[in-house]
Amino acid sequence: MFEAAKLNRKVSKAEFKEQETELRTQLLALQREVALSRRISVIVIVAGIEGAGKGEVVNRLSEWMDTRGIATYAFWDQTDEEMTHPRYWKFWRAMPPKGKMAVFFGGWYLELLEKRMFGDWGDERLWHEFRRIEDFERTLAEEGVLIVKFWYHMSEKDQRKRLKALSRDDRSRWKMLPKKHRFSEHYAEFERVAERLISLTDTGVAPWHIIEATDPQYRDLTTARTLLTLVGKRMATADSQPLSREPPYSGLNLPQSDSAQITLLDKLDLTPSITREAYKKELRELRAELNELAWAAYKKGQSCVLVFEGWDAAGKGGAIRRFANAIDARLYRTISIAAPTDEEKAHHYLWRFWRHIPRPGRITIYDRSWYGRVLVERVEGFAEEPQWRRAYNEINEFEDQLIENGILVLKFWIHIDKEEQLRRFQEREEVPYKQHKITEEDWRNRERWDDYKIAVHEMVIRTGTEHAPWVVVPGNDKKLARLSILRAIRQQLKERFSGEDHRPE
Repeated sequence: MFEAAKLNRKVSKAEFKEQETELRTQLLALQREVALSRRISVIVIVAGIEGAGKGEVVNRLSEWMDTRGIATYAFWDQTDEEMTHPRYWKFWRAMPPKGKMAVFFGGWYLELLEKRMFGDWGDERLWHEFRRIEDFERTLAEEGVLIVKFWYHMSEKDQRKRLKALSRDDRSRWKMLPKKHRFSEHYAEFERVAERLISLTDTGVAPWHIIEATDPQYRDLTTARTLLTLVGKRMATADSQPLSREPPYSGLNLPQSDSAQITLLDKLDLTPSITREAYKKELRELRAELNELAWAAYKKGQSCVLVFEGWDAAGKGGAIRRFANAIDARLYRTISIAAPTDEEKAHHYLWRFWRHIPRPGRITIYDRSWYGRVLVERVEGFAEEPQWRRAYNEINEFEDQLIENGILVLKFWIHIDKEEQLRRFQEREEVPYKQHKITEEDWRNRERWDDYKIAVHEMVIRTGTEHAPWVVVPGNDKKLARLSILRAIRQQLKERFSGEDHRPE
C-alpha cells in the first residue's frame, strides 16, 4: 500500500515557486465559491507517520487560503470535559457549517492508532470502531460534508533522517510529543497497523489519499492539487441526488402510504383514568422518590437523556413540568426544540442535539427531539425521502453512542385520540391564558393526522431498541399520563441506585 509513498519524488524550488501562485489563486477562488454557495462543508483529516510534516502542510494551507473560512483542530489530548462525553461529541462540536472548512489533526483516527499501537484495544473493539467510522462518515457525506483524508508517509530511512534533523532544531523539538514519538520507534509495526486501518476505512464516500512526504515541496503541492480537485468535483455535484442507503428492517411489514392500515397506536387503550385524590397522593410519593434518585444519579455520575414526543396538546409540557418540579433545578436542563435556526440548518441535523448532551450526573430533557426528522420533516416534506429514510439508522447509531457512554436514554410518545385533541384545541382557544398554546400550524398538522400516525408507527418500530425502547403512554387522561411517565423514570433510576439519601449536606 505504501510503496507509492517511497519513490523519492521531488519538486525543485523553481518549480514550486512557479506553481505556488496559480495554486494559491485557485484555492482562494474555490474557497470563496464554497462560502458563497453554502452547499457543502469540508473536513480535511491530516494523519500519517511522525516526522512527515503534517503541521507544516496545515500551516502552508493556512498561508495560501483565507483563514476566516478554515478552522484547525488538534485532538492530541482529551480535556476533562471531552472525557465525560461520548467519543464523537468533540468532533460534532467542531463540525464546520456549510460554506466553511475545517482541518482535523488525526481526526477520529488518532485514538484508534494509539489504542492499537499501545495494546489498549483488541480486534473486537477495533472492528466495532471501524464500523462506527464508516457509519459516521457516510452520515456526514449524505448531508453535504466532503471528507478529505490525507495520509502522509515516507520510508523508515527518510523518517530517521527527518527526525534527526528535527531533534537538532530547537524550534522543532516541541513537535515531537513523547507519546507520539514512540510510534517512530516501531516503524514496521506502526506501518502495519496504519495499512490495516486505511484499508478498512477507505470507502467510496471518504477515500484515503496517501501522499509521499519525503520532499516538503512535493508534499505541499500534491496536497493542494488534491484538495483543489476534490472540492471542485464536489461543488460541481453538490445539488445532485444524495447518497442512498437501504432502510433498516426492510423485512418488517410497515405501513407506507395506506392511511387505513392499523398501527400500534390504534391498539393502545386510552380509557384508563385516575381520580384527582389518587393522583395527588401518588404524585407526592413519586416526587419524593425522584428527588432522592436524581441526587443519587448526581453523586454517582449517572447522566440521563429524556425525550418527550407526542401529538400537539398531548400533554408533553405538563409531564415535563411535573418531573422538573420534583428534582433540584441545578440537576437538569430542558431543551425546547423548534424549527432550526440558520446556524442549525448549516450543520447536520444531529449537530444541535449533540451540543446539549449532559455531563455526568446531569439530566437533559428534550421537549421534542431528533425524531422531528422522521415525523414533521417527513410528513411536511421538509426532508427528502432519502434523508428521512436513512435517519432511522443515524438515530439508532446516535443513541447507541450515548448508551455506550453510560447515559440513560428514556423516550416517551404521549398518545391521545383525535377527539380528545379537538377538545383540547377548542379549550385553548376559549381560555385566555391558554390561547398562546394554539396556532394555525397545530390545526394544519391535525389535517395530516393519518400521515403522522403512520410515521409514528414506523418511528417506534425502527428506533425502539433493546436499550432505548419507546414508552408509548396513553394520554387521554392527563393525570394518569403524567404518573405513567414518572413511574417509568423512577423504575429506570431505581434499577441503577438504591434510593439512599444522596442530598447535599
